[in-house]
Order: sequence, then C-alpha cells, then structure tokens
Amino acid sequence: MESEKHEHMKSTKNLRVVFFLNLFFTIIEIVGGILTNSVAILSDAVHDFGDSVTLAAAWVLEKTSEKGRNEQQTFGYRRYSLLGALISALVLILGSVLILVRAVPRLFSPETVEPRGMLAIAVLGIVINTIAVLRLRGGKKLNERVVFLHLMEDVLGWIAVFVVSLILLFYEIKILDPILSIVITIYILSKIFPILKTAFRIFLQYAPQGSDVKKIQQELRGLEGVHDVHDIHLWSLDGHYTVFSAHFVVDDDSDVETLEELKRNIRKSLQSLGINHSTIEFEPTSVQCEECDL
Repeated sequence: MESEKHEHMKSTKNLRVVFFLNLFFTIIEIVGGILTNSVAILSDAVHDFGDSVTLAAAWVLEKTSEKGRNEQQTFGYRRYSLLGALISALVLILGSVLILVRAVPRLFSPETVEPRGMLAIAVLGIVINTIAVLRLRGGKKLNERVVFLHLMEDVLGWIAVFVVSLILLFYEIKILDPILSIVITIYILSKIFPILKTAFRIFLQYAPQGSDVKKIQQELRGLEGVHDVHDIHLWSLDGHYTVFSAHFVVDDDSDVETLEELKRNIRKSLQSLGINHSTIEFEPTSVQCEECDL
C-alpha cells in the first residue's frame, strides 16, 4: 500500500513538472513563431498548447484518481480522464484548422522566414522535450505512458524543424516552411480523429473495441450450473476499465453456497476476459425475465 502511494505521488510530481516545462516552451514557441514568421513553429505551438491542456488534465486527474466513489460519482472519477482527452482533442482540431487557414495561402505566396531563429527554437524544443521524455521514462501509470509517447512525437517533430531550418540557412526555399507546417498539422489531425472516435464510442456506451459479446456469452453459458446468460451489458468507463452486467439462469433449487461458488467462477472467467467490474443477477429457470433486452 505504501509503495502504491509512493508511485502515485511520483506520477503526480512527474506530470506536474512536465506540464510546466511544456507550458513554458509553448510561450517561447508563440513568441518565436511570430518573430521568425514561421507557421511551422506556430503550428507546433498550437500542438504544444493542446499538450499543455492534456498535461493539465492528466496532472489534476492523477491527483484525484484515488478518490473513492460517492453518492454522486458511483463509479468514481475515471471518466474525467476521458473528458480531458475530448477537450484536448477539440482544442487541437480548432488550432489546426486556424494554422491550415494561414499556411495554405503561403504555398502560393511564400514569405521569408528567419532560419537562425527557427534553428535556435528547434534546438530548445529538442532539449526541453527530451528532458520531459526522460522525466516520464519508465512511468508505470497510464497517464505517464500516454504522455511519454506524445512527447516522443514532439521530439521527432522538432528534429524535422531543425533539419528544415538548416536547409533554409543555405538555400532560400521559402515554401519549405508552409509545407512543414501543413505536414505537421495533418499528422496531428490524423492522430486526433481516431481519439475523438474512441471517446465518442465510450461516451455513447458502445461495447469496448475488440470485445465480442457473443463470444463472452457463449463462454459463460459453458460454465457448470449456468443454463443461460442474457440481458448482457458491456461498456467501458475510460477506455481501460470495463464494466459488465448480466442475468444468469440457474436451477430453481440452487442453494446459497452453490450460487456463491458459481459467482466466484463467473467472476474468475470475466477477469480472464479483461473485465474489471461485474454485476451478476441469478434467475431461477422457472422465472421469466421481465426486463431483458439482449
């Protein structure tokens, strides 16, 4: 218990440090993008602002993740992380659209940029994002692991800006800056829309992706003592924590001990299928289910 608490405190501290690093660098990017007239840097500033929103949500949610459930939050606070992802995705999409509106016209009328300033900001971007990546390396919490992967993408993006700025130092190929901006923005959007799709699926209580309700039903029907399984409901709270409920038809004369043993077997089978929380209702064979819809 003590080690779990220590890990939780470490995770919260790491996310807090990375948040402030990211926010500090986002401000530098906005100022630097304006001064160098680089839409590539401004597009990454928008991206990093979205990261800051995500990091802030991850930090706050990590602090509240161990709060127990209550009368209002009967499943706890897990869905807050999903809400944070949704907000962050919408912020990134809005920012990306604004960047495209500015960058696309520059393909036809390229403007001069300041490559030395771009180079300096790119070096700073590589350094700061690498520090953040190293801070989160080896993190055990899901928040840390997701942010780690996101920051690794940032490091690679800044390496691309570094290479382009080096080229611009020697060759005046003005169109490279808007091209890089558009490529970065399209890449970001390609990552965001699948996240949005997943978030909406979870909010609308679809069965978790990759799950097969019919297969689960068939496996549970094969358990000794189970005549049938129906009224199955399977959904996810946050994309990771899966919840299940169903009615199990059993013998009319089943005693309490038999049912408790059967319940343990059912839960064991469900856990092997990756289900975290289950609600099990037993029905005698002689009783007709009045609320079944699956």
